[in-house]
Amino acid sequence: MPVDRRHPATARRRAAVLVAQAGPRLVRALRRQRVHLHWANMFGVMAFASIVVLTITGILLTFTYTPSSELVTYDGPYGPLVGTEVSKAFASTMEISFEQAGGMLVRQTHHWAGLLLPATMMMQILALFFTGGFRRPRRAGWLLLMLAFFAVLLAGWSGYALPDDMLSGTGLRIVEGVMLGIPVIGTWLVTLMFGSRFPGEIIENLYPVHVVIAPILVVALLVVRGVLGYRHGSPSPASTGAPIQATPGLRLWPDAALRAAGLTAITSGVLVLLGATSTISPIWAYGPTAAGDVGGGSQPDWYMGFLDGALRLVPAGWETEWFGWTWTFAILAPLAVIGIYFAVVIVYPFLESWITRDTLEHHVLERPRNVPVRTGIGVAGMLFYGILWAAGSTDIASTTFGISFELIVTALQVALIVGPPVAFDITRRICLGLQRKDREVLLHGHETGRIVRTPEGGYLEQHQPVAAAERALLAVTPDPITPASPGHDGRLTRRERLRGALAARFETGRVAFDPADDEQVPDQGRALVTAHDRTAD
Repeated sequence: MPVDRRHPATARRRAAVLVAQAGPRLVRALRRQRVHLHWANMFGVMAFASIVVLTITGILLTFTYTPSSELVTYDGPYGPLVGTEVSKAFASTMEISFEQAGGMLVRQTHHWAGLLLPATMMMQILALFFTGGFRRPRRAGWLLLMLAFFAVLLAGWSGYALPDDMLSGTGLRIVEGVMLGIPVIGTWLVTLMFGSRFPGEIIENLYPVHVVIAPILVVALLVVRGVLGYRHGSPSPASTGAPIQATPGLRLWPDAALRAAGLTAITSGVLVLLGATSTISPIWAYGPTAAGDVGGGSQPDWYMGFLDGALRLVPAGWETEWFGWTWTFAILAPLAVIGIYFAVVIVYPFLESWITRDTLEHHVLERPRNVPVRTGIGVAGMLFYGILWAAGSTDIASTTFGISFELIVTALQVALIVGPPVAFDITRRICLGLQRKDREVLLHGHETGRIVRTPEGGYLEQHQPVAAAERALLAVTPDPITPASPGHDGRLTRRERLRGALAARFETGRVAFDPADDEQVPDQGRALVTAHDRTAD
């Protein structure tokens, strides 16, 4: 008698068999996947640990926190504030801190994890940039990581305002002023965010952003990035000096997974320890927010300091009236500069690929010294961001070190313009020097410090030959320069002429192979000659 496959019992048995088979298949797939060890991998694990801690502590905080701007009279255990009118958001945060068992630990651990997460993601971005980990086929992963980073900033900023204390209120007051400084749409943006006059309903509006929207965006973007990373595989570190096939790496399961689990436990433990021993965001010391008050020496969380610094470095009086609107360039200029900065960071993989016409897939990371222009751009960008970040604390620096506030601002303004180009040139020249050192090692081997006397009476230092693996690491052959070329109609467009000029500049200093030197030193490997040495500089 034939089996009825539509029978419920048969369907359940088939589903049970499929589920039972799915586990071993997944394990076998994870065992086949290989992960290459690289120091930057730990930042991804630390980011995962931060997300886990944020999720657990955030869920615990939601049971007590009240996202409401409605005013109540505080009657809690903190004496200096008894009888003060505060919002329900502030009162519930005080209840978590002083009345709920373990509430202070949970809240401070949540805050410390929120500070660590953007730092780990920023380190991942820098590691990918300097090693070329954003090249094909991982350009989509770069975009997803940048978008996840912005979502983390959104989550941190929205959570920073939820306690509704004087510090967060001052930050929101600055945000309101920035929005009002945007012509045409500024008033509409303020109404959309605050609902009415400051503070309006900002707590009620930011709460779903912090609790639902931003976390879902972060997790979704990182999950998609993880799936793409699993599909493309882990790139081989440049230190191996060998193709990816020669360095299989660790099995994803259980080797790499257990390593990641250990680092996750360590990171989580450190965050809990910080939450238990290090005070952060003492809202009882700041007091509740008030529409007419601003806290002196107010500082945002570190990851938002560059925005505050950008506003401080703009000279005063930059505004005019056009078409009946007031255009405050003291606000528009920083917004434009920051927007252009991050736009360049996002599209850089595509920009570099267009300049060099690189359409190949890359599965081995590059040494930063072997791409001096990219490394110089990265250091210049870091310095630019660092100056903006430092400018966010000009008032604190002035009072702490007894230096004139105007002097600090002027020095940072000059450094913002002069510093990045100087940093680019110095970094590029350092990379060229390291390349020349690699070339000498490849040609002559490592110095041993042993001096021998020749039969003719002279002295000669003995050198240790370079091993095959190190020779493969040092002997780098760059992609050839792709000059500007005319199109099908025989015309050289301005766009192509610009690309050719950028390509020639981008390749300056790249390592190149000289066959003549290879014939002279057959036992020591191929000689390296930089394009910088071949051209007048």
